Amino acid sequence: MEEKKNATIVDVAKMAEVSVATVSRVVNGNYPVKLETKERVKAAIAALHYVPNVQARELNTRRSSTIGVVVPSLYNMFFAEVIDGIEESVRKDGFSLLLNCAKNDPRQEMNCINALVSRNVSGIIVISPNTANIRESFYEELVRRIPLVFINGYHRITNVSYVGNDEKMGSRQALEYLMGMGHQRILFVRGANSDSYTIKEESYRQFMKDKLQLDESFIINIGEGNGVDTVDSTMEKLMEAIPACEPTAIMCCNDLMGVGALNACKRLGRKVPDDISVIGYDNISLSRLVEPKLTTMDQNMFQLGSNAASLLIEKIKGGQSKRITLDNVLITRESTGPVK
Repeated sequence: MEEKKNATIVDVAKMAEVSVATVSRVVNGNYPVKLETKERVKAAIAALHYVPNVQARELNTRRSSTIGVVVPSLYNMFFAEVIDGIEESVRKDGFSLLLNCAKNDPRQEMNCINALVSRNVSGIIVISPNTANIRESFYEELVRRIPLVFINGYHRITNVSYVGNDEKMGSRQALEYLMGMGHQRILFVRGANSDSYTIKEESYRQFMKDKLQLDESFIINIGEGNGVDTVDSTMEKLMEAIPACEPTAIMCCNDLMGVGALNACKRLGRKVPDDISVIGYDNISLSRLVEPKLTTMDQNMFQLGSNAASLLIEKIKGGQSKRITLDNVLITRESTGPVK
């Protein structure tokens, strides 16, 4: 059986009785073409099932149609929902995504960035960058070569655009909500290697010093905070910490940890929220699928992604770096209640 060959731009030009350059202009939309000619070319493209060669087009236009995205993990639905916002926004401008996973490892994050640069992407979005754990000059040198946007990044670098939530204020809002229901013994749960967790911890420390009492033993680091084992590792850590600390409430840095806290309470025979209140952070889909449904802070995930994409495309087109800060919103559900 003879193998069917893909149609080329030359085949389209012959069928439409135009030059190859005219077909290229119709495909790229970069020069005006008479309506009658354009329709003839489009009909030939449809008849031949012609698929333009993206790499060849990029060589001609000297512009990549790909945007790189670096994500810490693929296990936390937070990142999936942010990527959804990015993808929908860049698609409207004719860009596609190239995704790399840093696995919450600062060294791997740098490797991911370098791999994207070597593939000639037009710009890069880094979700929850590990700037505190990466040599300071890395991103400073990078942004001189390529447009760069951080999502939930807190280390300020000149000419990088930023989109984020006010997690410092969001954390304080969550703590004020718990204190307003009479909670004073509030356990704080974080993960490793994240600027975001550090910001939340700083907010917790300041709040407890200002309003209640800070006890170092009430700060629990469960290690990997966005991995496949995060829920179970949180549960295991808290099954030790809860009997030792006897908290009336647990504040978690994301919803995976929040679900782990719910599971720990169940294993220990502590009722939520009658015995212990639990609050998460992010408002991923999982937070409303568990029982009891998880009270959490909404991180505007889709908006984070779409805003970051808009800022990156603006920078690719020669615009200035900008900063957008979104407000977190408290979503009250069944996992929190007043102290009994």
